Amino acid sequence: MSIVTVQLGQCGNQIGFEVFDALFSDSHCPQGLCSKRENEAYQASCKERFFSEEENGVPIARAVLVDMEPKVINQTLSKAAHSGRWKYGQHSCFCQKQGSGNNWAYGYSVHGPRHEESIMNLIQKEVEKCDSLNGFFIIMSMAGGTGSGLGAFVTQNLQDQYSNSLKMNQIIWPYGTGEVIVQNYNSILTLSHLYRSSDALLVHENDAVHKICAKLMNIKQISFRDINQVLAHQLGSVFQPTYSGEGSFHYRRNPLGDLMENLVPHPEFKMLGVRNIPQMSENSLAYSTFTWAGLLKHLRQMLISNAKMEEGIDWQVRPPLSGLPTRGKMSLNKEFHFNTSIANLVILRGKDVHSAELGAFKDPALYTSWLEPVHAFSVWKTQRAFSKYEKSAALVSNSQFLVKPLDTIVGKAWNMFASKAYIHQYTKFGIEEEDFLDSFTLLEQVIASYCNLGF
Repeated sequence: MSIVTVQLGQCGNQIGFEVFDALFSDSHCPQGLCSKRENEAYQASCKERFFSEEENGVPIARAVLVDMEPKVINQTLSKAAHSGRWKYGQHSCFCQKQGSGNNWAYGYSVHGPRHEESIMNLIQKEVEKCDSLNGFFIIMSMAGGTGSGLGAFVTQNLQDQYSNSLKMNQIIWPYGTGEVIVQNYNSILTLSHLYRSSDALLVHENDAVHKICAKLMNIKQISFRDINQVLAHQLGSVFQPTYSGEGSFHYRRNPLGDLMENLVPHPEFKMLGVRNIPQMSENSLAYSTFTWAGLLKHLRQMLISNAKMEEGIDWQVRPPLSGLPTRGKMSLNKEFHFNTSIANLVILRGKDVHSAELGAFKDPALYTSWLEPVHAFSVWKTQRAFSKYEKSAALVSNSQFLVKPLDTIVGKAWNMFASKAYIHQYTKFGIEEEDFLDSFTLLEQVIASYCNLGF
């Protein structure tokens, strides 16, 4: 089954390019550490999901590119075409000459309705090329105007027109000290609208990815491309093929559906985060060896202490003892910042993958009291190695990891809203104070629901 990717705005288009490039590079990597037959099956599965074939043998990304300025789309198309390995479709882009000026309302209320028909027609043409549509993967940022405002508008339209297809939005959480003065307004409007129309939000925080580039990749002058390549690696580690079940050597056919089924048991909880291990520069990799036991011990501690990378993990954080009354659990949560999960999926790729022991992820203390670990924890595996790592693990988690950043963004937006700062820039494009209040209400409810997981 195929996934149609919708790349929105500067951020969405730049990340989208790196994602397709990473998927292609990995599936054509000769060091897959598996048999030729298995490698071919892996390649075929990746291709069916993300690429369609053209006559001259160059795979075409199953993607629609949308931006309100031509520069980034032109660069993206040209980079893909010059790679000579894969490309975007000739008629898969929509761009205009005038941006959204970092104004969510302009992207949502002006560009959205004005260009709705053209954009939805492009998406429909892409859908018609799929033998079987698995769903949509929508890549966008929250802080600007086009990715966020137009992204929310397009997602809503996809929900209306393809209500039976799954929609996952990959959203880039802005830097805490962002350059856009209204980024908190744009963020709360984006999140609240996506919460109503998307099935899952896969969130990457710019600050966390920046730290990975600096601390793990040892990059001195970090560029957006470096950040986007880390993001693409993380997304590839989730979306590349895995076996459909224990003991099976067939690749799963319904990746988005399986992700949702494993990770989003209730529509109130749809915020997902990704953690990967190992992540390191080529130089460091040459001197490193990994065991599944070591990787999974670190990954579990990253989960419960809410660390985004393996460096600087707080090993003092421990799960609350299952026998404790709720009040005891609560104070421990507060004291140690224990990150309670609603659902976790571990994806293992590489050598001796079937020997990996995952019992520690099945501890009931890791999860909310209303879900048994048997329903809350899943594992996907393949012997095919990913990228340059002989063994690697990804954790996709639906947990309390975003409570603090979300609370911060809502708080900052509320302080501006209370003093009516910049509101006129939104009301003149039809977003009323009432719309802001609805967004605050919905997100306060999301924060409260996630906070209550630990009780």
